[in-house]
Amino acid sequence: MTGKEKNKKVIVAMSGGIDSSVAAALLKRAGFDVAGVFMRLFSGEKSKMPEARAKKVAKILKIPFYVLNFEKEFGRRVVNYFLNENKKGLTPNPCIVCNKEIKFGLLLEKSLELKADYIATGHYARIVKGKLYTGKDKERDQSYFLWKLGQNQLKRVLFPIGNCTKKEVEKLAGKLKLSFLVKIPKSQEICFIENKLEAFLKKRLGIKSGNIVDSEGKTLGRHRGLWFYTIGQRKGIGFSGGPYYVLGKDLKKNLLIVDKNERNLYKEELVLKRSNWVSGKRPKLPLIVKVKIRYRHSAAPAVLGKRANLTILKFKKKQRAITPGQSAVFYKGSEVLGGGIIY
Repeated sequence: MTGKEKNKKVIVAMSGGIDSSVAAALLKRAGFDVAGVFMRLFSGEKSKMPEARAKKVAKILKIPFYVLNFEKEFGRRVVNYFLNENKKGLTPNPCIVCNKEIKFGLLLEKSLELKADYIATGHYARIVKGKLYTGKDKERDQSYFLWKLGQNQLKRVLFPIGNCTKKEVEKLAGKLKLSFLVKIPKSQEICFIENKLEAFLKKRLGIKSGNIVDSEGKTLGRHRGLWFYTIGQRKGIGFSGGPYYVLGKDLKKNLLIVDKNERNLYKEELVLKRSNWVSGKRPKLPLIVKVKIRYRHSAAPAVLGKRANLTILKFKKKQRAITPGQSAVFYKGSEVLGGGIIY
């Protein structure tokens, strides 16, 4: 942060957690004109406590605090997307869509209307000269979720804790009178799901039974609906004689395809759709990159290229459970080049 940035207006997306709270505190300490915003994305108990904590933090920091009700837009742009993709037999990542559509979409639009210079979040990621990089804390790095962003967003975004580790953030929380946030457990579920994913999908999409078959087409049992399963899944398939692994889905015939041989889950190639380049410019292909095919995946070397009208990723070593609907994110060193949806 430079002297030129001091006194500029920043709206911080405050979730009520330690990361966004420390981000707001650091910006205020650096001399920014800071306001906190809690985005109400859904109703219920899961939203009430975080909102109350965010309000408490804003009071401690002595910054203005506002609540923006984005329930309708969040439902339309994120929840409906999540349900529609599941209905197609895919495994979508709603956090990536929320970042593009809500946090760095709708919130940014509202913030610019309020004459803010920047918005800020508690993401573990870094922006340097219009380029997006991984966060300092490799275990907490959240750059994977940001591949849909472009130059119009990055020039207006600050990630104050991107150069911190989680331990450093917790230590800062103590110094900034926010130590009560350290012990708050981080939810492992998707934010808008009150209990379990299976119950949520059952309520919203219902049951649509079909046959479970092996890779040769032999019927082994019955499934409850293709949206209840994901590629590579072993538990919860529902019949004995295994272990069996979910190998694929046939949406037209409503078949769940399973296999006893885990090695058949490994593939060296995938096809991408809806690609985005953070720079706004597609680089010359083929291009050697490192790729993450899910958030906790270790980035693997691959060649990004074209075949006919398709964008293809070919890995140096076969990867386990390449899952349609998930994101493949491309890296060059610690820089995020872009990403796409696995087809």
